[in-house]
Amino acid sequence: MLFFLVVACKNEKRTLPDPPSKSEPAQIAHAKGFSIKKDASGITTLQVTSPWPNSEMAYTYALVPRTILAHTKLDEELYDAVVPVPVERIIVTSTTHIPALEALGVTDKLMGFPHTAYISSKAARARIDQGLVQELGNNEDINTEMALALNPDVVVGFGISNQNRAYETLERSNVPVVYNGDWTEESPLGKAEWIKFFAPFFQKEAMADRIFREIEQSYFDAQKLAAKARSRPTVVTGGLYKDVWYVSGGNSWMAQFLEDAQTDYLWADTEETGSLSLSIESVLSKAQHAEFWLNPSMITSYRELDEANRHYRQFDAFGKQTVYSNTIVKGDTGGLVYYELAPQRPDLVLKDLIHIFHPQLLPDHQLFFFKPLE
Repeated sequence: MLFFLVVACKNEKRTLPDPPSKSEPAQIAHAKGFSIKKDASGITTLQVTSPWPNSEMAYTYALVPRTILAHTKLDEELYDAVVPVPVERIIVTSTTHIPALEALGVTDKLMGFPHTAYISSKAARARIDQGLVQELGNNEDINTEMALALNPDVVVGFGISNQNRAYETLERSNVPVVYNGDWTEESPLGKAEWIKFFAPFFQKEAMADRIFREIEQSYFDAQKLAAKARSRPTVVTGGLYKDVWYVSGGNSWMAQFLEDAQTDYLWADTEETGSLSLSIESVLSKAQHAEFWLNPSMITSYRELDEANRHYRQFDAFGKQTVYSNTIVKGDTGGLVYYELAPQRPDLVLKDLIHIFHPQLLPDHQLFFFKPLE
């Protein structure tokens, strides 16, 4: 399930402009979809080169400190948006944006979100319950009148293309629209590093660097621990949806987790960065004897699994009850915690998987995202 708003931005130009002179690039170690440079005056040039998978478009934004905005002259033709910072009022459109705001201590700047029921963050839910975050309608059809009434400094969008009338309306009304492509990253730490994308909007770059370094080190420590495993259990992922079984591709985010957790993922040799569409017969022939099974669609119990398809019983993981799901843990209004928080906390994901596959290495770990089927 995708919790996002399809974004539209200007498409008449897509070559990257030269950044302001004497700019210093921020250190981006894992993420491939964005870059940041900051000049001596404090102006930040944010370039998003991967707003959606296989995009041939790139977007460039100027983040200008309010203290110098009045006497700063920019060639606005070079930028897709100019944003005064620090931002005081923000609209975001994917639940994956929420943890970055919370970690940076700026949840109070969140003014609007499409389909707020998807949000699980307790800090954000408190603001929603107090009526401080406006419900903006459906993900694909934001209520632009409500959005404009919030007078946002910036709208951070999530897009699969550059076609959306709602965003065209916002841009015509001089509301900066900025793409976030965190979901296009293929590595766990690459996704987590997008906290650095949000930081300059609030002039909290140092804080973001520190937070990410802690997550990165925690991930590396878990990775080193997993390397001590004496076995590599076989794993199958996914389940049927309308007679099609979707398994994670060999170059996907999940496949990287499974490699770092020292498993033998049965589709690790495939090239897909997303998922593969297979028949249950082909999955059964390859994975019937897999030792573990992760994420059987939205199923949360063995009874549901049995009722969903009688062939599921043929998998060893069903009989041995070694099936785990990341859709069991939900927020107060039903939002899936994994899809919101896991991109920012890959270290917790990896520790969950190590505990599942190699319990002797992390015997005291309490599962956070993944839970055994009931």
